[in-house]
Amino acid sequence: MLAPVVAVDGPAGSGKSSVCRGVASTLGLRYLDTGAMYRAMTWALLERGVDPDDAVAVAEAAPDVVIVSGTDPVDPTIHVGAVDVAGPIRGGDVTAAVSAVSAVPSVREQLVALQRAEVASAAAAGHGIVVEGRDITTVVLPDADLKVFVTADPSVRAARRAKQDAELGHPVADVQATEDALRSRDAKDSNRAASPLARAADAIVVDTTHMTLDEVIAHVCDLARGLPERT
Repeated sequence: MLAPVVAVDGPAGSGKSSVCRGVASTLGLRYLDTGAMYRAMTWALLERGVDPDDAVAVAEAAPDVVIVSGTDPVDPTIHVGAVDVAGPIRGGDVTAAVSAVSAVPSVREQLVALQRAEVASAAAAGHGIVVEGRDITTVVLPDADLKVFVTADPSVRAARRAKQDAELGHPVADVQATEDALRSRDAKDSNRAASPLARAADAIVVDTTHMTLDEVIAHVCDLARGLPERT
């Protein structure tokens, strides 16, 4: 398939971003990190002094936030207006607040529309795209050519997240504390009313607990290469 749409879901710390960027780079596809979009929205609202737990205030402020996503897998970018927020959105304050902001239905509607527009833009240009998030296979792109659910044991996810934080220069929490935080976010994301984290019935589960990053990328690439040609 020349321009596949690959939808990838999974919990926090499962390795989705690294896998999706690797797959997109290998296959020459565009890449969209929808989680970064929700983080960018959260950062913008915090900068405006909006309480992330006040759903009404979030819903009122969100439409004024302009989010621009770059889809080059080698150098993906995320801006709020003209401000590069790739670094700030990975901070602890955003991480603590993003689940609450993501649970607001109107925020999800706003960002899902942007996400689908990026996919349409890629298709119009003759490009395939890899899109990652938590509701991509179930809500955003239910008709994607390939659906994958990436997961891993919580302890492994916690260790990976701690390593990522260290590489980004963020304060590194105790791994057990990180695991507790991931489990808490899993619960929030899976139980929210609007577009909860869930595995689509036809998604292929890829458990990365005992796999290297290169092995996971190769496996998902093989799945994409095995897609039937569109008729």
